[in-house]
Amino acid sequence: MQLTRTVTRMSEQGWRRFLAEESLQDWVVLHGGATAVFRVPSFGEAGRLAAAIAQIPGLSETLLTVADDRLTVRLTRGVFRIEERHIDLARAISAVARSHDAVADRGAAQEVQLAIAARPDEADIGFWRAVLGYAPLAGDNAADPLGHGPTIWMQNLNPDKKLRHAMHVDVSVAHDQAEARVAAALAAGGRIVDDSEAPATWILADRAGNRVCVAAWPDGAVPPT
Repeated sequence: MQLTRTVTRMSEQGWRRFLAEESLQDWVVLHGGATAVFRVPSFGEAGRLAAAIAQIPGLSETLLTVADDRLTVRLTRGVFRIEERHIDLARAISAVARSHDAVADRGAAQEVQLAIAARPDEADIGFWRAVLGYAPLAGDNAADPLGHGPTIWMQNLNPDKKLRHAMHVDVSVAHDQAEARVAAALAAGGRIVDDSEAPATWILADRAGNRVCVAAWPDGAVPPT
């Protein structure tokens, strides 16, 4: 138990240090880790930018996704995997992007997660890894090895609740984009279920009652002084 608490503190320290750096305005810290989206004029330019970034030393589990006129860079596959070394990597990537005249777009950075709630004795993350062809990222989740699909998180359901299982979608966005995302969802016919933790988190629902959580955490977390 002591080891678990120590690892958690060290992991949290990594993303908090990343957020505290003033020179990383291109980057958003999402559930899936530090992410930046760079806009370029064409698909070809996005591919050339990806090739240039791939030459930076020290990249290991970094994920590069080329799509139309943008390149998305994720330094890790999980927020608790951010380390101090990722600060220098982020600076280096931003420098390469600027040299290619790419423009960072914080509003385009997001991470989608499917939260599957179940009682502890019924949680079955192994089933979801098998049926989706996903790989373990931590003990309670699964990730698309291609980096295309949403992550899966096994959430413990309160045993006192009558509902035995439930699912909802988590959408992690930049702290300065969360309210606009909520407003867009409301304009599209959604409703607020719970905003008691805003501006960190809003729980919304569609007309049928299906729920989604829009979260500015951890990007909206207050860095240590």
